[in-house]
Amino acid sequence: MPEAIREIRGLGVNDLGDDILTATEPLVLRGLAASWPMVCATLADERGGDAYLRRHYRDATVGAMLGPPEAGGRFFYNADMDGFNFYPVHAKLSAVLDEIEAKRHQSKPATVYVGSTTVETCLPGFREHNDINLRGRDALASIWIGNRTRIAAHYDVPDNLAVVAAGHRRFTLFPPSQLKNLYIGPLDFTPAGQAVSLVDLLNPDFDKYPKFAEALAHAQSAELGPGDAIFIPSMWWHHIEALDPFNVLVNYWWRQSPDYMDTPTSALMLAFLTMRDLPAAQRQAWQEIFRHYIFEADDTTSAHIPEHARHVLGPLNDDAARALRAHILKKINR
Repeated sequence: MPEAIREIRGLGVNDLGDDILTATEPLVLRGLAASWPMVCATLADERGGDAYLRRHYRDATVGAMLGPPEAGGRFFYNADMDGFNFYPVHAKLSAVLDEIEAKRHQSKPATVYVGSTTVETCLPGFREHNDINLRGRDALASIWIGNRTRIAAHYDVPDNLAVVAAGHRRFTLFPPSQLKNLYIGPLDFTPAGQAVSLVDLLNPDFDKYPKFAEALAHAQSAELGPGDAIFIPSMWWHHIEALDPFNVLVNYWWRQSPDYMDTPTSALMLAFLTMRDLPAAQRQAWQEIFRHYIFEADDTTSAHIPEHARHVLGPLNDDAARALRAHILKKINR
């Protein structure tokens, strides 16, 4: 069984400090959003959460994913991995809520899932009374709505604070060091934008994926109910199960880096183009260059160069990042 994620109790929506919001280990924050009207409506009545969302809905169209009953709520690849086991649709949020409600008491329903939709886009006014004080962080607030679903283990570059507003969810997390044991699928052909583990967490095939047993030895897990929250640090792999016929999650993403910085994923994809297929000795040489200039860079790395002459070795700012981006694009497109 995975280790339990460390829990903190007794905090409210205005009580989070940098010790939590910059943590490098996951944290469960029990009852953090217990005061949210959405949570109170959910706990008061089986359909209270649905009714509360409808009061804020303003005719918005959302992207949804529909999965067949035989998928058991798991959004994944098809058998040949040349497509997926679900199909996307665009619909009014009210129609999606109707569909979820119609399936509420089915034993093996088709799966309905609205993923990562900006809260303000479909529920204007929701955050006025249902929000978390993130100490000035410029966070993207998204909402996730569906019936019983399973999302394969994946990582996100931003830090993530996720709040369960309706239903229950089970989170299983793996530290970044377990990448080699998670059997990650394609990086550029993914179910929902992020590369995912190919292992079915609920039915792992250890003959096919033997190293996954080691990943499980490092896993952490927790089940959250309405009002509970979880902090997932950047780059931690997380598998998420929505356990009830109606589930709502609100999450906040933010990065601990300046806006002018691009996602490191861009560097990884460019490395496939420029370095992966080099001879081994050359790859080792480039590994040393990256170690020196990137991963172990400090104040001494370019101290021997006059400050005015350091160029890319000097501090980055908006203008320097813009110039560097133009330089890179010119090199790529030559």
